[in-house]
Amino acid sequence: MSDLRKAIIIKLIFLISIVALTSAFFIEHVLGHQPCNLCILERIPYLLAIIIIVLNYKFIHLERYFILLLILIFLAATILSLYHLGIEQGFIEESLVCDSTNGSNLLSKEEILKQLQQKNVSCQDVTFKIFGLSLTSYNIILSLVISIIATKMYFSYDKSRQKKG
Repeated sequence: MSDLRKAIIIKLIFLISIVALTSAFFIEHVLGHQPCNLCILERIPYLLAIIIIVLNYKFIHLERYFILLLILIFLAATILSLYHLGIEQGFIEESLVCDSTNGSNLLSKEEILKQLQQKNVSCQDVTFKIFGLSLTSYNIILSLVISIIATKMYFSYDKSRQKKG
């Protein structure tokens, strides 16, 4: 894989990460759709990708390791999103991650009232869809595609270095 193609792919992953985070915050804060706890966790890989790519430009000699980190992060994102989709579809029971009121038996009356007033979104509830698919479905697709492309980039890394030398 040529250095130019690799640079374009890395910039594309950076752009996708920014668009994904911006879209999530827009849907939450402007359109008013509250995310569940898993939806919030699914934002973390995109933030990590942005940080890793910025670090990659500073420490270019570690690029291969940064690519490997991107693979691992987006594979984890794919698994997390598949788990979330399983909950949305009713194949998997909601876990403690989804239960935002967990531990309420240890709270005072005031804290229980405060939690009841908050909007708690279940991980099973899909509050926003685009073309009939939940954002979790799109996250699975994006994470999987980025994982595959980054894996190809990682395994072709030595080949591109040998052609130069």
